[in-house]
Amino acid sequence: MKVKQRENAPSNVRSAAPSASLSDATNIHLDKPIYTLSVASEILETHPRTLMMYEHLNMIKPKRTVTNRRRYSQRDLMKLQAIQTLTRKHGVNLAGVRYILALLKTLQLNGLEPPEGLRDLDVTLLET
Repeated sequence: MKVKQRENAPSNVRSAAPSASLSDATNIHLDKPIYTLSVASEILETHPRTLMMYEHLNMIKPKRTVTNRRRYSQRDLMKLQAIQTLTRKHGVNLAGVRYILALLKTLQLNGLEPPEGLRDLDVTLLET
């Protein structure tokens, strides 16, 4: 199926507000709650109850709809992937995961390199 582009639309669209930075637009997109519990668990290849347990342990805080249904953002999924990497690949328990993510974020904020075994975890966009 071909998509016809509008002739008036510029190919490189900029933000209307000159002071708005690209990171602001990215943060809005990362924090938009769009994934349901079942979709998030399917993406992460885990049981929905596992995601509910992470929420119960305050490791993740999905947004809620007016009908109290969970909605996960892209940032939530990134944090859940980091949790899965630490638990599955490195064999860390959930208390250790909290500690390691906080330490990695502190190292990143201070401009220091993470340890060799944890360089595959990117915590720049995670909120701890």
